[in-house]
Amino acid sequence: MDSTARDDDASDQARLVGSDRVLAILRELAERPQGASLDDLSKALASPKATVHRALASLRRAGFAAQDAPGHYRLGDEFLRLAFTHHEARPDQVRVQPALARLAARFGETTHYAVLDGGQVVYRAKVDPPAGGVRLTSVVGGRNPAHATGVGKLLLALSLPTDDAVRAWAADHDLAPRTSRTITTVDRLVRELSSARRDGYAVDDEENELGIVCLAVPAYLTSTSTPSGAVSVSAVRFRTPLSALRDAVDEIRAVVAGEEAR
Repeated sequence: MDSTARDDDASDQARLVGSDRVLAILRELAERPQGASLDDLSKALASPKATVHRALASLRRAGFAAQDAPGHYRLGDEFLRLAFTHHEARPDQVRVQPALARLAARFGETTHYAVLDGGQVVYRAKVDPPAGGVRLTSVVGGRNPAHATGVGKLLLALSLPTDDAVRAWAADHDLAPRTSRTITTVDRLVRELSSARRDGYAVDDEENELGIVCLAVPAYLTSTSTPSGAVSVSAVRFRTPLSALRDAVDEIRAVVAGEEAR
């Protein structure tokens, strides 16, 4: 979680009561893979230790939190079981996983399925290449700014059908740089999304991470008319240049659609 988000959360946490506090503790534990002490949680939520302890007791009874040492807590196995069971059974996840695996094997690169959430993309699925090579640090559930990613730019282009709509969206979102190649001006974003609408795909040319390129196409997993998200092939540039992904865009589309590449 970035510093701005944490600052916003801190102001909200001062007013947490009841079930909201329990959920805030659950979220805080999810942000701390190594767990957290009662002192840490109390400070993070700006709540008395006794109050946090009672909320933790509720989570522990449900199996959503566990105490792994005196005064130290982590997410519980029951929470993880429910989360993974739900994720694996989602209709879009079930349908997209075979396509991601085929593309990862075909290109020897990482593939993602992502959805748009405001100004960010959320990665719903990821498949690493089956053998060797550099692998990306992205994780399922992770987020990146939409304007700096291929999946994000494609989904923005499809959800913002006009240049004026793009300008209105950009007025409410910070086009912060991730690398020296990130789009940071409204005019350039307008041009980029217009191209994505015309071509039916979008690219990330080292805009989110130097040395990494990607090409994204829409995925119609739950509707024939509205994309549920986007699939990308994310590649190490020296191994699979962006030009190679552009040349293979029809093949990528066919695999995502479940068709034989022609």
